[in-house]
Amino acid sequence: MGKPVRVAIVDYRAGNIRSVAKALEAVGADPLVTSDADDIQRSDALVFPGQGANDSSMRALRERGLVDPITQFIESDRPFLGVCLGLQLLMDASDEGTEPGLGVIPGRTRRLPAGQKIPHMGWNSVTIKGDHEVLAGVAAGSHFYFVHSYYADPTDPSVAAGTTEYGVEFTSAVARRALVAVQFHPEKSGEMGLDLYRRFVDFARRA
Repeated sequence: MGKPVRVAIVDYRAGNIRSVAKALEAVGADPLVTSDADDIQRSDALVFPGQGANDSSMRALRERGLVDPITQFIESDRPFLGVCLGLQLLMDASDEGTEPGLGVIPGRTRRLPAGQKIPHMGWNSVTIKGDHEVLAGVAAGSHFYFVHSYYADPTDPSVAAGTTEYGVEFTSAVARRALVAVQFHPEKSGEMGLDLYRRFVDFARRA
C-alpha cells in the first residue's frame, strides 16, 4: 500500500467529519481532524468537508485563523479535496449569505431552482468530464449521495469536472491541478465513494 498518507481534515464545526475520517482510514490514510494551521501545513493532503451555511462557516474559518492556511495549501499545489460545503466555500460569494467565500475558484454559489424538492437529498448520477486522476475512475452514470440546497457555479467552465441534473444541470465536481472538490458526499456513497477517497489518497501518495 506504500507509506501512510497524512491527511488533515479541516475542523470548523461544519461537517460530517467523523464519517470522512473513518472513510479515509478505511482506504489506508492517516487522517487527522484539526483546526491547527501547523497541522495543515505539515500534512501530505487536505480534506475540506462541510455541512452548514455559508456565513456561519466562513465566520468560523476566520475565527479559527484557517482562511490563510487553507488557501496557501491550495496555492502550493498540494492535494486538496473539498466535499459539499467544502466545494461551495471555494467560490467568491454565495446566494446563501453575505460573507465572501475563499475566492480560490472564481464563481458564485447559487440556490437550486424552484420546482424541485429542496434540499436535493438522496442518490443522483454524476457525469464526469475531463481526465483528472482522482475522478477518472468514476464510471459513466455512477450514483453518489447528495444533501444540499445550493451549488457551485464556477466562472471558468474548464474547471467543471462533473455535472448532475436536478432541475438544472449543475457542477457537481471541479478539478484544477491538485485541487478536486465535489458537491456529493463520498463518505455516504458506499463503495463508489470509498473508491474516490482511495484514488485521492493514492494521488496524494504519488505527489
